[in-house]
Amino acid sequence: MEYNFSDDFLIKENSKFEIKKHQTSYKGKINKDEAKQLLEIEKEKLRLLQEKLYADGSQSLLIVLQAMDAAGKDSLIEHVFGGVNPQGCEVTSFKGPSTKEYSHDFIWRHYLALPAKGKIGIFNRSHYESVLVCKVHPEYNLSEKVWTDVKQFDKKFWDNRYESIRNFEKHLVNNGTKIVKIFLNVSKEEQKQRFLDRIDEDNKNWKFSSADITERGFWDDYQKAYEQAIDETSTDSAPWFVIPADQKWFSRVAAIQIIIDAMEEMNLKFPELSEKDKDELTESKAKLENE
Repeated sequence: MEYNFSDDFLIKENSKFEIKKHQTSYKGKINKDEAKQLLEIEKEKLRLLQEKLYADGSQSLLIVLQAMDAAGKDSLIEHVFGGVNPQGCEVTSFKGPSTKEYSHDFIWRHYLALPAKGKIGIFNRSHYESVLVCKVHPEYNLSEKVWTDVKQFDKKFWDNRYESIRNFEKHLVNNGTKIVKIFLNVSKEEQKQRFLDRIDEDNKNWKFSSADITERGFWDDYQKAYEQAIDETSTDSAPWFVIPADQKWFSRVAAIQIIIDAMEEMNLKFPELSEKDKDELTESKAKLENE
């Protein structure tokens, strides 16, 4: 099976991104069974690349996952990263900011969760919530301690936030963090079905919240917010990938290929031993064999 989906869903810088032009349902050559087989192959590649990332120790990988509710972020993390060493991979799920977090700038809490060199960090929701949910519900911004009196959340306010995000990500890239940003593009019809499944199936009840229905009423507002955020912040060094998410089996295999390609671009290497270290290895081997 020779498939690669990385280039299919890349949003290039200054490409005038329009969300309606991007499919939510995959219609292509690979089927569900083939995708599941391919996922297992790719998981082994990812495991080996993570080992190399850890051994190299000079760079880190940050994966940003954003989506509408029920798009499959949690299950994607489970299925894609299930085979990696948990010591080298950390998932951070961002909820509403605490009082302490509100007393800092909107990026502060995300900076604290960044992966160390040699590690993978996954943001399940991220600093983008400040130009998504905070744009759909601008009243949330009133809780943030700001240096100036913000009474009107006008274009300048949001432009400044997009600029802050671009600068934040540029700084990370310049200092050895590879960034992969993935938006799972689910349809409103598929979200409805997944909500119904959560209500009808006992083992999924815990996933459902009545607040999900309230937020669903803002669907069009969220689509506009995502469209502008992606358009403003998809850069050559930290691009967005918009993946069809109506079929989870496809979004998983597309995501893992995007991540693998990004890691291969990092030119990771296992450390090379000095002649002295090699001599010590030979010595140690001889001692062990002579026990």
